[in-house]
Formats: sequence, C-alpha cells, structure tokens
Amino acid sequence: MPSKGHYRVVILGSGPAGLTAAVYASRAELSPLVVEGGGGEDATDVPGGQLMLTTDVDNYPGFPEGILGPELMERMRKQAARFGTEFTSGELRKVALSQRPFQLMLDGTSVTADTVIVATGARAKWLNLPEELEFRTKIGGVSACATCDGFFYKGKDVLVVGGGDTAMEEATFLTKFADKVTVVHRRQELRASKAMQTRAHGNPKIAWLLDSAVEKIHGGPGQGVTGATIKNLKTGATSEVACGGIFMAIGHIPNTGVFEGQLKSDDQGYLLVHDGTSATSVPGVFAAGDVTDHRYRQAITAAGTGCMAAIDAERFLSHS
Repeated sequence: MPSKGHYRVVILGSGPAGLTAAVYASRAELSPLVVEGGGGEDATDVPGGQLMLTTDVDNYPGFPEGILGPELMERMRKQAARFGTEFTSGELRKVALSQRPFQLMLDGTSVTADTVIVATGARAKWLNLPEELEFRTKIGGVSACATCDGFFYKGKDVLVVGGGDTAMEEATFLTKFADKVTVVHRRQELRASKAMQTRAHGNPKIAWLLDSAVEKIHGGPGQGVTGATIKNLKTGATSEVACGGIFMAIGHIPNTGVFEGQLKSDDQGYLLVHDGTSATSVPGVFAAGDVTDHRYRQAITAAGTGCMAAIDAERFLSHS
C-alpha cells in the first residue's frame, strides 16, 4: 500500500528499466514510487520482470563471473531502496492521463503523479506446453532470447520455433554456437522477409521442419531438454527429434493494454517515444525498456532507457 496519495514520479514496473529509473529519480530527490509488476492484466506476474525467470546472466557489465537473474534484480532493488525509492505491489487497473496530475488506480487504492515512467516490459509468446515452464529457467532448456542465451548452447543441436524475421535472426545467430539449428514452423511458407529467408536458407547449419509443430518437450532433472515430439500438421505423423535446447521465436507482447487509447503505440502495441528521448505522446509520461523496444530486448538497453526516462522526468518537472 503506498504511503501517500501523491508522488512527483511514479514508475510502473520493476525490471531493469524501472529500477534504473528509480535509482536516478531517487538520487535526484524525487522520492519515486515503484509499482512492482505494474502493467495491468497483461503484465508479467513476477516483480522484477523477465530476468526473474532467467538463471545465469553473463552479459550484464560488471559481473565477470556472471550473476543469477533474480540476484541481479534484487541488487538493483536494494540500490534503489537505499536512495529512498518506495515500493508497492499490485496490478495497475486503470490510468487517467488526460490531465495532470495523472491518476493511477491500483489494487484497492489510487495515487496521483506529476510524472509517470512506464517500464512495464513485454512478455514472450510461448507454446503453452506443460513442460515449458519446467525448462524455461534452465540452461539447456527453453529460451526466448538467442542473444541472451546462445552462448550456452555451444556444440549442441537446437530447435527454433517460428517463421518470421525474428525466427530467422535467432536461427542465424545460433549457428555461431550450435552445431545444428532446426527451424520448426507451422506452415510451408515462411513469414520472414525474402532477404532474411535467403540468408537463412543459405546457411548450411540450418535445417527445416515445415508444416510442423512442437507437440511435447522431452528432458528431465539434470539433463535439461533432450528432444521434442514434432507433429506434421499435414499428415498427422509424429517423430522424435533430439536436441539440447529450444528457442521460441514467435513474437513478444508489450504490456501496454492498460494504456490503449491514451498513449500512442505502433501496430504491435509498443509505445512510441520521440526520437532520442523517452517522451511519449503525453507530456509528462515517459517510457523505458522493452515496452518501447521490439528490436534489442536486453537488460542493459532497458537499464539505459530507464536512466533516460528518469532524467527526462526530472527535467520536465524542473520546467513545469
């Protein structure tokens, strides 16, 4: 429960973007409130964002031995709290952004804010197979980010699920590490651009299972993923394919539903910001992290835009 009814800055979301914004805003003596998991009905349930579902993080600067995702987020949270950030839990149910102060309706209460930083993130699309969650947090398991986890699949055979540009990019990137990458797609025709298709088809380490879908993931404790049952959607026949990991590349969904009709977004729902800033279509509302980013989706880029949002908010307040 928030300790007061009005804040100069309210930060929605507690991933790398939100917590970095909190560090900068609190150091600027803006006494921010962070709403953990604050993206409404379509937000990730876990405070701390996607990194709470990640085991080893080896690509965040400053940790030469790597760090567990949840530990990294806990350190960020403690750093923000050290400078006076206030935290509250609960879903963001409704927002009113037509005039300042902005009104934010949370579970059982509401607060107003002079500025808002939206850092509600995005979530990967999954196949919703029963085994997915079991292997999602394990190396040698199921991932939705080749850039994040590809290094751990050196010398393995892996599957990439999807047929769009993201799937082609992920598959091509993974060939730097994996011995073989097999693309599994539900249709015969790929949705990727011709240029991306040509590049992938020209890579000798990429194989194809078209008109096909992953029906079951195999593996066990201490083994990680060992294979998958693949169903041919035309014939109905199933086959077992050995692999050491599966990458889901069927898209992401930004957690922006609660802002629909109030903040401008692209056709996928990602919030639009002014070039080179974190400013959204509503003065005083800023956005950071994966909620604006369908290209990079990295913890370090999210943190960078969180810094930008806090600085933009502080400057906005100083001129208003």
